[in-house]
Amino acid sequence: MCGRTSCHLPRDVLTRACAYQDRQGRRRLPQWRDPDKYCPSYNKSPQSSSPVLLSRLHFEKDADSSDRIIIPMRWGLVPSWFKESDPSKLQFNTTNCRSDTIMEKQSFKVPLGKGRRCVVLADGFYEWQRCQGTNQRQPYFIYFPQIKTEKSGENDASGSPDNKEKVWDNWRLLTMAGIFDCWEPPGRECLYSYSIITVDSCRGLSDIHNRMPAILDGEEAVSRWLDFGEVATQEALKLIHPIDNITFHPVSPVVNNSRNNTPECLAPADLLVKKEPKASGSSQRMMQWLATKSPKKEVPDSPKKDASGLPQWSSQFLQKSPLPAKRGATSSFLDRWLKQEKEDEPVAKKPHS
Repeated sequence: MCGRTSCHLPRDVLTRACAYQDRQGRRRLPQWRDPDKYCPSYNKSPQSSSPVLLSRLHFEKDADSSDRIIIPMRWGLVPSWFKESDPSKLQFNTTNCRSDTIMEKQSFKVPLGKGRRCVVLADGFYEWQRCQGTNQRQPYFIYFPQIKTEKSGENDASGSPDNKEKVWDNWRLLTMAGIFDCWEPPGRECLYSYSIITVDSCRGLSDIHNRMPAILDGEEAVSRWLDFGEVATQEALKLIHPIDNITFHPVSPVVNNSRNNTPECLAPADLLVKKEPKASGSSQRMMQWLATKSPKKEVPDSPKKDASGLPQWSSQFLQKSPLPAKRGATSSFLDRWLKQEKEDEPVAKKPHS
């Protein structure tokens, strides 16, 4: 399942992170629709607004279906046929949509048949692991492994400033497959809303939860899912399956309360482990990405995987004990950064409901 995400990037930065190539191979930035409705947050919950990618053809009949726009949408699909005046009166949960029943339920089958496919954008998502023998649950932040990309302009023959602005060399956004619909209540503005498609968990996440979002790994997968004008529904559904290219780390229980919206929600937390794990390339990348005011450091290569297929530091974090560890050097670093974050930067807005 997926019941909490993070998407905190400012609007202009988020736009650059979503640069893509159109059908002619030109580097493009997606344009926004209703940009003022986007509210960055480290802790987004259902019924809040999140940014999604979709084909421009949904709004412009003569558009190329490979062209993209970003639009903030309500998390929790409201079917176009819904008769009540208040979407909160919907009697069933549409936060997620199971891939194995997507063609059986009218709420999902109808918009999917109309090509209403979207990509939900996030830094990553949160999931909770049940601690054996207790009622406690340990939250984890789950995201793409972070690998440093080539610098802007290196493979660009023109080397123009405009092209350099369009190359992203920072945190790789998680791209989750979703479906959306448009609900038009009488006398009121049209409401766009979405559901995240879920699949069985990959082996690496199965100890945390048995379900995970359907993640589109790579530009080709994203393009095919969005391009409903060229890719038929049955072909697009072949993209919906578990992937192993994912990593995670434990986070503080502060994320449990959806009203908490601070960088601490996704900062790595210490757990009680027999051997102190070393920070991997991905976790170091996470801390550098969070601490934007800190000096840049060279990021080491991604960690080698053990026989289980998990990054070594990730498998060490999967603990059965709910007891916290003594805070060490990593925690002290995060404490200092979080203190600086509170002093130097404005408080992030609450999620838009």
